[in-house]
Amino acid sequence: MVYELYSRVYQPNIVFTKDVTEKYIYIPTDSNFLEVVTILLEHGLLINENSFEWLAKQKKYTSNIKAGRYKIDRTLNNNQLINLLRSGEQTPIKVTFNNLRTKEELAGKLAKQIEADSVSFLQYLTDTTFLNILQLTTDNVVCLFIPNTYEFYWNTSAEEFTNRMISEYANFWNEDRKKKANKLQLNYYEVSILASIVEKEQNIKTDERPDIAGLYLNRIKKKMKLESDPTLIFSLGDFSINRVLNKDKKVDSPFNTYIYKGLPPGPICIPSINAIDAVLNATKHDYLFMCAKEDFSGYHNFATSYRKHLRNARKYQKALNKRKIMR
Repeated sequence: MVYELYSRVYQPNIVFTKDVTEKYIYIPTDSNFLEVVTILLEHGLLINENSFEWLAKQKKYTSNIKAGRYKIDRTLNNNQLINLLRSGEQTPIKVTFNNLRTKEELAGKLAKQIEADSVSFLQYLTDTTFLNILQLTTDNVVCLFIPNTYEFYWNTSAEEFTNRMISEYANFWNEDRKKKANKLQLNYYEVSILASIVEKEQNIKTDERPDIAGLYLNRIKKKMKLESDPTLIFSLGDFSINRVLNKDKKVDSPFNTYIYKGLPPGPICIPSINAIDAVLNATKHDYLFMCAKEDFSGYHNFATSYRKHLRNARKYQKALNKRKIMR
């Protein structure tokens, strides 16, 4: 009898095979004890189900389930396993997001990494109370999200995740960046919107981004339309387009900078830190026009006059035709 009790508590009930060094189990929010047992069994972790259930009841774990991601990286007995799960000491995960265009893409990306699903993210990011507090809109709310790698617990909710992003956003806008934004006479959201255009105009040669940012700032100062092709592509919603046509410039969208002056109502992608800093450290010059170089190097030809710009554009269009890039 004594040995049986001892074995239920202290004999290993999880034993790894030689080729396995660790496993992770995910216990969803509001799980009950039977669901936890099922999760352990599905991962092939329990040798003896009955002894685990017996001790779990003795230790009152059956009514003290804590959601989360737990790392099982060694042989454990029932007592150790239950103590781990009951403690709530889960292993955090690294959440990464970048190269995203819309809040829908962001929600989908995050839902693949933490427990909150994409629907809950979208509901929160379009909640009018939340948006009004931060003076945001559904178009520019993604400005809050600074692409990077962050540490989170797996069972983080959409609200908790967003609140953390608000805190990270506040830290990102340090005194140096604030001063530079003020000098440009742009608020933080406007900096991010312009950065998104700069990023999509130049996603290959990042060293050219400050030059492009300077060009758009020049156009803004002169109250010229930005006339950015990536804003047309965003307006059309077809991100496979490689060549913008004149007919595309007629699409009626507030994001179409060929029709509407000033910045669009929101970013056309979630801009990277590099692109944001490119705007804040924009090059000072007199350029007002640019066109991709005809050598397809990824760089641009810049011009101060429309006449010179047309010459550059014809060279690029000729190169596109030669390569038979029609769309």
